[in-house]
Amino acid sequence: MIRSVVKGSGSALPKRCVSNHELAEKIDTSDEWIVERTGIRQRHIAGEDETTSTLATEASCKALEAAGVSADSVDIIILATATPDETFPATATKVQAALGIKDCVAFDVAAVCTGFLYAISVADSLLRTGMGKRALVIGAETFSRILDWEDRGTCVLFGDGAGAMVLDAEESDEQGILAAKLHAAGEHHDLLYVDGGPSTTQTVGHLRMRGREVFRHAVTNLAEVLTETLEAAGLSAADVDWVVPHQANARILDATAKKLGLDPDKVVVTVDRHANTSAASVPLAFDVAVRDGRIKRGDLVLLEAMGGGLTWGAAALRY
Repeated sequence: MIRSVVKGSGSALPKRCVSNHELAEKIDTSDEWIVERTGIRQRHIAGEDETTSTLATEASCKALEAAGVSADSVDIIILATATPDETFPATATKVQAALGIKDCVAFDVAAVCTGFLYAISVADSLLRTGMGKRALVIGAETFSRILDWEDRGTCVLFGDGAGAMVLDAEESDEQGILAAKLHAAGEHHDLLYVDGGPSTTQTVGHLRMRGREVFRHAVTNLAEVLTETLEAAGLSAADVDWVVPHQANARILDATAKKLGLDPDKVVVTVDRHANTSAASVPLAFDVAVRDGRIKRGDLVLLEAMGGGLTWGAAALRY
């Protein structure tokens, strides 16, 4: 059976790290208020010379190095982002050029915080049907550019960053992506969206969110899609070595693990250091856990996320 096998991962963060205390000097908030409600203690904010494409390129270089392969061997680049460098062309093509790849498939995927799950699922489909043999899948965001810094309920929640994975099409009975499930419910648009865009306001706009409603949907939807994905892979929660969730809020992570009966020690948590980096959060957290030795070859790993749309999804992979 042809499966999409993770050969290497990488991540990148902006140089500037902003603590809750620093935010409290400019916004009506406090470290205690933010930590109690979200678990976030700091986040990285992109500087003028740091963009979605530069962070994506840095993460990609590290993933290629970890995989031990050259950039010109990549057949497919899929970049998940809600904050592209430009309306068009796809930011993936800028990464392609920066990596020195002369020709390959390159495009962006927009599913907000679920973007990486959508991107890795599309890559898996393309690899298994023979469109290419090697894919570079990236999640990268500069959410700081679309935040309303006067809205203390949202601006403290997000950060910037990127994560990437190299996937190879290989014959394998065990290793690789075992199952993936994706969902969307557009009727919940108003719970999490940006109030601007080229075809409506001709402006970038700012992020708007109804946090309590998003929290409620997140816990229910994520628990259901994780169960659905495990069933599709013929596995149970007891088989799981690690869960790498979208890093939105520590309380969502705790509630989802409890609902599934998962050991909290098996959940990779980086939200305290990175805040919510949207499409970047899952591959960024995965790379952190690989590099610090928690995730090892042969481990069964669940990836999951929910974001604006609403969209949500999960994937089971044997690393």
